Amino acid sequence: MTVERRLVPVLREGVDVIKMIFFRQMRIHLSAKHPREDVIFVNRLAGAILNDLFGTPNLEEPYASFARENRDLIESELRAVGTHFERMRIPLTDALWVQFLCDHQEGVDSTHILERARDLDILLVDREVPLPAKFIHLARKLGEAHDLLARRR
Repeated sequence: MTVERRLVPVLREGVDVIKMIFFRQMRIHLSAKHPREDVIFVNRLAGAILNDLFGTPNLEEPYASFARENRDLIESELRAVGTHFERMRIPLTDALWVQFLCDHQEGVDSTHILERARDLDILLVDREVPLPAKFIHLARKLGEAHDLLARRR
């Protein structure tokens, strides 16, 4: 098994950690912004925003119909990510780049996801593509800080 084949799953786990952190922060933001909406609506909206950003729509019902019915709201929230989640732009940029690189290793072209993130002013275009070790370190550090991963001793 090549190094790339062993590294891709580890890198994807790091992407998932960043996605979980963003999802949690988005839920908090949306709960405050839409106080009259129930938890289910807020969770579905946060999930739809995350899935749209990373190009991974949930095609299962009731999530797919929720995303269709709330397309304008999802778009509006995505356009505001660069402003409302300034501190997440570096981790999101790195996670999007790493996802792109993993996809490329697996023969998938996800250039459109990076372009969309750039157009939404989420992707920091001047930031260098992270090296695997640096990305894994960032994901672990953030995962520990957000109590998603056990702290190393």
